[in-house]
Amino acid sequence: MTGNPAHPPLWPAPTASGAVDATVTVPGSKSVTNRALVLAALASEPGWLRRPLRSRDTLLMAEALRAMGVGIEALPNSVSGAGVDTTGGGEAWRVIPAGLHGPARIDVGNAGTVMRFLPPVAALADGPVHFDGDPRSYERPLDGVIDALRALGARIDDDGRGALPLTVHGAGSLTGGRVEVDASSSSQFISALLLSAPRFNQGVELRHVGRTLPSLPHIRMTIDMLRRAGAQVDSPDGGGERDVWRVAPSALLGRDLTVEPDLSNAAPFLAAALVTGGRVTVPDWPEHTTQPGDALREIFTLMGGRCELDDAGLTFNGTGRIKGIDVDLHEVGELTPVIAAVAALADSESVLRGIAHLRLHETDRLAALAKELNELGGDVSETEDGLRIRPRPLHSGIFHTYEDHRLATAAAVLGLATCSIQVENVATTGKTLPEFPELWSGMLAGRSGASVSCSASQGV
Repeated sequence: MTGNPAHPPLWPAPTASGAVDATVTVPGSKSVTNRALVLAALASEPGWLRRPLRSRDTLLMAEALRAMGVGIEALPNSVSGAGVDTTGGGEAWRVIPAGLHGPARIDVGNAGTVMRFLPPVAALADGPVHFDGDPRSYERPLDGVIDALRALGARIDDDGRGALPLTVHGAGSLTGGRVEVDASSSSQFISALLLSAPRFNQGVELRHVGRTLPSLPHIRMTIDMLRRAGAQVDSPDGGGERDVWRVAPSALLGRDLTVEPDLSNAAPFLAAALVTGGRVTVPDWPEHTTQPGDALREIFTLMGGRCELDDAGLTFNGTGRIKGIDVDLHEVGELTPVIAAVAALADSESVLRGIAHLRLHETDRLAALAKELNELGGDVSETEDGLRIRPRPLHSGIFHTYEDHRLATAAAVLGLATCSIQVENVATTGKTLPEFPELWSGMLAGRSGASVSCSASQGV
């Protein structure tokens, strides 16, 4: 796992000495950045991404697209004509579409968006594109995308695994048309096919078959971004047939897009206000958004906090009490680790439901959360589709992260109220939230605008 070598393998999670009072500028959304990169790469004209997230997942996406011939150049906003930047993220990426081609070798790391969004793009390339990644990526389901692409006319070699590694033999175009997919294990199967569908010769009519779809806000995000790029999308939320999406073949526009802050990555900072009875402000929180992290406002309010959204952003206040919660997180499963950490510090039992699909994420998040919380003295049990958390006094110990960024941030939340928690490999947060330890320390020090720019040496 890549990360900042300055972070030791065991990071001592800081304990709060009092109520936090800070403004934390959260970097851009990974989900928006990686969708925007794909759409810009498939567009008919160059486009701009302003304030993109620069993290392991987004850099892997950018490098993969470059390997297939797309031009991506990083420039300061002042050079790109964006004027004065006031949010702490002054970079802009110029994306120049080109004829997609192979041969190419793609490293997906353990990024779900890269391993799932790019095989459809590779099917449009002229030549073979080979995909490989971290060991955990071999265990994550990819069969929905593979089977659907074959049904739409693509040739893919995966030795029957339905998972990585694999090779897509791009023919320069894809027929498209009607296809069924079971996306009950990941909504990314739907988004992956929709993002490239305008470039398919017949577009796509995509029908989900199987159990209920998880993470619907991410599909809504995909549809919204497609429409903003000029695509014609008929979707269930727009009055279309249930669990059916239709995308017409069309050219995509090169956009000038400013990336919203990553609201899911705001979770540990808002949780800090709740846990310490303090106050945290996140600037530029959008009034309207498709990001699932916006649900934090309601969830953390139910757990005992208060929030206010105004021109300054979102300000969240803890009240000195943390309440247990019974909540269905099916649509916002990525918020589960931090919510579970807060629930472990509450004054009553919590039940987190609708999240069986988290067993197939960066790690088995349900098993990992139960194990790590219990080893610190907690009382957590897995249910068929979630977790039951009975608060108990926690003690010092090592919190293992399993190369999962959201487990690392959850451990930091626990450390606020529990002395001597050591977080294994906090550098794994570089997957989506670069410089997390510095952001966290800045918040605890009460520094206004605690965000940190990523090292320019990472490249794009």
